[in-house]
Amino acid sequence: MNKTIGLIGGMTPESTILYYRTLNKLAASRFGKIHSCNVLLESVDFGMVSKFQKENRWDLLNEMMVKSAKNLEKGGAKCILICANTMHLAIDEVRKYVKIPVLHIADATAIVIEKTNLSKVALLGTKYTMEKTFYKDVLTDNNIETIIPHEADRDRIHDIIYNELAFGELNPESKQEYLRIINELIEQGAEGVILGCTEIPLLIQQEDVSVPVFDTTTIHATEAFNQMVNE
Repeated sequence: MNKTIGLIGGMTPESTILYYRTLNKLAASRFGKIHSCNVLLESVDFGMVSKFQKENRWDLLNEMMVKSAKNLEKGGAKCILICANTMHLAIDEVRKYVKIPVLHIADATAIVIEKTNLSKVALLGTKYTMEKTFYKDVLTDNNIETIIPHEADRDRIHDIIYNELAFGELNPESKQEYLRIINELIEQGAEGVILGCTEIPLLIQQEDVSVPVFDTTTIHATEAFNQMVNE
């Protein structure tokens, strides 16, 4: 494989590590253990990303993502992954300024869910991902209904992401909280669960849950790898 995958990372470093590890595992599996994936990383400051999110300055976040995407294209990347579900709020703006594909994490996830024939899934992620429509709209377009936790649980999920998972802190109590919320959503009819924040797979795996779990980090990275290999 000689096509370079561009990553806009740092949002957070922990999830960027998962992307890098996944891409290299895919390359080793496809081409032999000695091989790794050609990756170009543009890492941004999550402190500034978080600050602008809290201030609702999506214009500045758009500028940050566009700048990073341009740098990756200039550096030779043949496609781009924004390594954070929430920051796909900027994807339409990014696509205006680069000529290479920018792969949407929700599109890749919807393709995988469609193959399972599930029609109703729970979405966990940051408050921005759960409450804004940019992610759910993609799923709706693919005939997939999305349900989210109630407000107090959305706040709890968000706080754990930003105050624990962002720093690689994996607390058993937080895992139990996530599983409680997931089980309540299953009782409400969720047939599967989207881990719609790239840090959540650090805490929750398929063996923890009784219904299919969709790890968006792995799904996103795998889609990019397959596209680059098969082109």
